[in-house]
Amino acid sequence: MNIREQFRAPKKAEIKDENAALKPLSSGDKTADKLQIQGIAAQIGELQATLYAANDRKVLVVLHGMDTSGKDGTVSGVFGSVNPQGIRVVSYKAPSTLERQHDYLWRIHQQVPKQGELAVFNRSHYEDVLITRVHDWIDAAECKRRYAHINDFERMLSETGTVIMKFFLHISKEEQRLRLQERVDDPTKHWKFEIQDLEERKSWDDYQKVYSQAIQATDADHAPWYVIPANSKTHRNLAIANIVLETLQDMKLAYPPAKEELTGLKVK
Repeated sequence: MNIREQFRAPKKAEIKDENAALKPLSSGDKTADKLQIQGIAAQIGELQATLYAANDRKVLVVLHGMDTSGKDGTVSGVFGSVNPQGIRVVSYKAPSTLERQHDYLWRIHQQVPKQGELAVFNRSHYEDVLITRVHDWIDAAECKRRYAHINDFERMLSETGTVIMKFFLHISKEEQRLRLQERVDDPTKHWKFEIQDLEERKSWDDYQKVYSQAIQATDADHAPWYVIPANSKTHRNLAIANIVLETLQDMKLAYPPAKEELTGLKVK
């Protein structure tokens, strides 16, 4: 079954709170689902080892979503079985002074995966068409130009050997409230919480709108967006793991050919 098509962003990618709680892949047994994720994660690790050995193609995974949507949890839950040599996780925060002195894609291009590598972006270049629009730091005309830049950039990556997967982790406003409250109530999670998170939450509806617009403007077969119901952390990981596995399997990865000169060689 092609699970990717179930979660591929629709042509009109309207983000609705009620869809965040859907769990079409769930067996109804949380323990069984977690065991399935572990098995898929192991397969992803094996395929990444093959990608690393072949050293010709690259994989880029982009994770986006509102605060508390589970980007960090996805990294550990889906990619935790990948050999650290073959994976690189990049977390994007506010641009530095140096980064602001360049075009907005400059810092992104430096971090794209190299041959044989799987790179996971925790946030990405899409911040420059999301928060910037919510707060009117750029106007609609500039945003449209940036959509074109991003489409050209991702097409270039694809045409030079990078397989791209983009995931929007879709949680509801109420689920975010519960997760933020959990961080406030648990002193060991205070490091995850910033007062600014509450300010951004006030713009929830605007964020849903700009996410919908960005996804619709930049979804492409070579750089697809997947909208993942993420109120359930287990189902979120199950869906993303299945999509990553399907994509890697479609790449027909194989170890490099055996070296004829090694046939029969005895190491003394």
